[in-house]
Amino acid sequence: MICELASDEFSAILNVINTAAAAYKGKIPNDRYKEPYMREQELREEIQNGVKFYGLKENDVFIAVMGIQPLEDVTLIRHAYVTSNRRRQGIGEHLLHHLLHLAKTSTILVGTWEAATWAVRFYQKHGFRLVSSEEKNYLLKRYWRIPERQVETSVVLKLERQ
Repeated sequence: MICELASDEFSAILNVINTAAAAYKGKIPNDRYKEPYMREQELREEIQNGVKFYGLKENDVFIAVMGIQPLEDVTLIRHAYVTSNRRRQGIGEHLLHHLLHLAKTSTILVGTWEAATWAVRFYQKHGFRLVSSEEKNYLLKRYWRIPERQVETSVVLKLERQ
């Protein structure tokens, strides 16, 4: 069952993100990978900036989290992570569909690392399309607060709904 995560589940969100982000090690540029992948303050800032997290539990332990952030005329899907032992079982798809149902805008964007080809394929499978490099640069600078180096090494996928 998917539920919106409460503030007292902060540690669980952080744990899923940092555990699952190990998949990036050796894939994304070394200067962008760190351990822990996300620090407490960074997650607090994301939540303060309007990212709402949803999660899926199994045996009272979170196995996946995904965030949604409405901004101006778009909705961002943020920080989508499934623990490594539960990947490729439809959990991410289940969470994504739930968040797409919650999205109030016709344009939904996802930013991810260019080297995270598995993530790019996942979103493409669900109707998202890669935007051009020029549009990616514009969108990342308009809607995300990330360093220039991350802009250089990321992609944006877009879903347009009627």
